[in-house]
Amino acid sequence: MNAMDPRPLYARAAAQIASLVAAVRPEQLDGPTPCAEFDVRLLLSHMVGGTRRIAVIGEGGDGLAVRPFADGVPDDGWEAAYDEVGTRVREAWADDARLDAPVTVPWGEATGRIALAGYVMEAVTHTWDLWEALGRPLELDSELAEFALMIAQRVLPDEGREDPELPFGAVTPAAEDADAYGRLAAWTGRSPLVTV
Repeated sequence: MNAMDPRPLYARAAAQIASLVAAVRPEQLDGPTPCAEFDVRLLLSHMVGGTRRIAVIGEGGDGLAVRPFADGVPDDGWEAAYDEVGTRVREAWADDARLDAPVTVPWGEATGRIALAGYVMEAVTHTWDLWEALGRPLELDSELAEFALMIAQRVLPDEGREDPELPFGAVTPAAEDADAYGRLAAWTGRSPLVTV
């Protein structure tokens, strides 16, 4: 994985998120998500705030000092807020040197490329959360889910997730015919909201 450049995958993940954020209707903001503690509004806040954290890390700043939630965004402002932090991430990670620079992320020290690959996993996982919450409004990029699942299986143990600091629950059973998103959701402790 060391030679891999995660920026193209991150850009695709961000574009997919932007499409979903644009699809959110005002009446959906108070709706549930697969993250039991988040409604759609709080999930959007976390996606925007977490993306701001990724930008700060790429800029060489202290990402841990950045609260991974966005406060004060009006209900009709999520699309603009996500676009703004997305632009900041692209600019922050544009220099190839950032990929091999040491960075500090919530799970420890890593190179920029390892950190950004981890954030691809987080972004794709939350994409699924939002997609479920909105009633599965569009087709998702399966290659992103395959990559995110590979990262999740490398960095998240399948047991011992009782630590309240770990933002992923215990592995849940995946349906036999689950696609990559379904398997990723199960590995990260999520269950579908929508029955199909």
